Amino acid sequence: MASPEKQKKRAQRAKTKARQNRMGKPKARSGITLVHPILANPLIDEPFDDVAIDLSAFDFKDIEENGFDPAHFDDLFQAMKAAEGISLLAQCLVFLQYPVLELVVAEESQEAATDFMMGLLIVYRAIFHDEDEDAAVAWIASEAFQSAYNEASDILQKKNARA
Repeated sequence: MASPEKQKKRAQRAKTKARQNRMGKPKARSGITLVHPILANPLIDEPFDDVAIDLSAFDFKDIEENGFDPAHFDDLFQAMKAAEGISLLAQCLVFLQYPVLELVVAEESQEAATDFMMGLLIVYRAIFHDEDEDAAVAWIASEAFQSAYNEASDILQKKNARA
């Protein structure tokens, strides 16, 4: 396990990168073609710009060892719920733009990042849809979710390539 100082430096680098990614992306203006029309909605495009998230306090190793407190991810869950009212694609776009996910994907193994993402989605479904783990996993594995998730990933890749 990395020293606390190294973890702090990693978190600071990830926070700086996430901020640069957010700040360096021009907002949609008239005359500028959007990657996808859904990004015209401010609830979907950069939904966490106004949310204060201290990435330096995020300790993934602690989450791996002890699990996570859903209350710490309330901003994500509330944004996902609002986006769900628009579409499944909107919900996936919001989920994939969460800064903590960017940090986990950048700093952790693919397996660990996938497990973390699955855990968040399962908890979301439990909270807002009263589903057990099996039902949530079935939803995640559904063709509709997988299609929306992959499309959201493609949209964000194209959007970031333009920035």
